[in-house]
Amino acid sequence: MILGPDVDGLVLRVQGEQATVLDGDPPGPPGLDCAGARIEAGRVNAHTHIYSGLAPLGLPAPEPPPQTFVEILERVWWRLDRALDEASLRASARLYVAESLLAGTTALVDHHESPGFIEGSLDVLAGACTELGIRALLGYGATERNGGRAEGQRGLAECRRFIATNDAPQLRGAVALHASFTVTDDTVREAAALCRELGAIMHVHVAEDGKDLADAHDARARGYDGPLERLLALEALPPGSILAHGLDLSAAQVRRVHDAGCWIVQNPRSNHGNGVGYPRSLASSDRVALGTDGYPARMEDEIAALREHAAAHGEERAQVEARIEAGRRLVGERFGGVFDVPRRGGPATVADLRVVEPTG
Repeated sequence: MILGPDVDGLVLRVQGEQATVLDGDPPGPPGLDCAGARIEAGRVNAHTHIYSGLAPLGLPAPEPPPQTFVEILERVWWRLDRALDEASLRASARLYVAESLLAGTTALVDHHESPGFIEGSLDVLAGACTELGIRALLGYGATERNGGRAEGQRGLAECRRFIATNDAPQLRGAVALHASFTVTDDTVREAAALCRELGAIMHVHVAEDGKDLADAHDARARGYDGPLERLLALEALPPGSILAHGLDLSAAQVRRVHDAGCWIVQNPRSNHGNGVGYPRSLASSDRVALGTDGYPARMEDEIAALREHAAAHGEERAQVEARIEAGRRLVGERFGGVFDVPRRGGPATVADLRVVEPTG
């Protein structure tokens, strides 16, 4: 397919998943007219919850109103994920993926929970992603918060099954854990062993509650200095692993995550909405990407929130801007290839692209 020319005169040849610059006149009409628009790299949502796709259409108000972050989980999000079945999950996934693509987001890193529908849940997400044509890294967030150890084992088994059976080139699987204070050490050890067995990464929420420090108190009660130290001690963070949030990590802890070859994903709108603070210490690493934590995957809205909150907390603009592009590096590690617009005379890149029309 021929893509372009765009406003900069760029014309690309897209063959399969590869894009290259086409010099000279196009050999025929474009497959996609880019007149007046610009070809850009697709956006990456480096941490989200596809299952929340229907939430913007309306959720009942929690009663009584939550006063802490854990109460927000208990009275809103945990109620929602327990209510999901196959049909509602499929509807949520199809809506979320479609809206992501329409907003120029071409890759999702998903962290899934549906305690009432575990086995086969990742196939439902995979089906929506494949049907609509988005790239995705999928994992089930194992937890013990409803059914104890057996529930945690079922979640890990779903990760194992999906990773072992997935053959879709635009999909990858990860081992995942829900918030670390919802799992015992035995479940963390089993997740770590599964990562080693399958050569997979871990995707887990860490230090999301920047005010009440629920997972920090839990980790200390178990004999660890904090949730990060717990995961490291149990060998549950192989290189490439993804830690969502990191709100109350110190600069030294953030550097430790970086040195372990892992990623942290910042989620500005979600953190602001939950009133849990701003992760100023993330400035200590260049392995920090941007996610929405289940908010709609229009990354321009997340970028605007990041810039606003970063300016209010005195972060350097260059560090903040690097996070916007870092998601493409993260996805490149998992899928291979360069996720960018190809350059004249340069090698082919992965054709995860968007065509951006002028606004106003």
